[in-house]
Amino acid sequence: MPRKRRDLKVGYSYHITTRCNNREFKLGRRECREVFLYAIKKALDKYKFKLYALCIMSNHVHYLLEPDQPEDLPKIMHFLNWYTAMCFNRMLRRTGHFWEKRYFCDGFPASDRERALNTLRYIHGNPKAAKMRYGFFYDFSNYGSYERLTDDGLTQWHPAFLRLGNSLDECAKKYKGFCQKYKPKQKNPTKCHWGSKLLGGVHLENKASTTNSPKKSKSPSVPPHPRARYRKTKN
Repeated sequence: MPRKRRDLKVGYSYHITTRCNNREFKLGRRECREVFLYAIKKALDKYKFKLYALCIMSNHVHYLLEPDQPEDLPKIMHFLNWYTAMCFNRMLRRTGHFWEKRYFCDGFPASDRERALNTLRYIHGNPKAAKMRYGFFYDFSNYGSYERLTDDGLTQWHPAFLRLGNSLDECAKKYKGFCQKYKPKQKNPTKCHWGSKLLGGVHLENKASTTNSPKKSKSPSVPPHPRARYRKTKN
């Protein structure tokens, strides 16, 4: 069955999430995260897209990006996933799929300021939500470029951030206050009920019950082999 085609539009920003296969924590090593930053730099040079937010966690990665052309987005993600999977498989001495199924993608127009700010805060708040940090500062997130107005050489400020005030300092101050109000939603662990739909109408008998179960009959004894009896009498 073919996959549903993504609805990509001009001028949209896209929240992208990619996860390690089986949700394993394969990005925990600092070297892997630094390689990831190198791969993003190569992708930026190749496709000239705008990267507004980035957060590299231990088993998944968040981006907020805007491609130069809508059709560039699949090319960008294919390059990033292919290049990083090749590097990480060599580094970790593993084979097979590094990334899980198709990446998550959710887009919105530049005019939707509220959606943009909430997405920025959600991405930057991932380490806090995962209880890896008490605040928003994190080595492999670009939150610092928004609060401290630093230049990391990869990302740039989203237009929604630049409309928060009349100066960059005012924008940074308001975004900091907006993030401090963030209360991450507690995620319930997902349960996998494989086959539950297929087996929904099937009723299995309770074999463990002993009330109505018939008594087990003793298995008939097997007579000894004739040669065994012969050896006995001979001795």
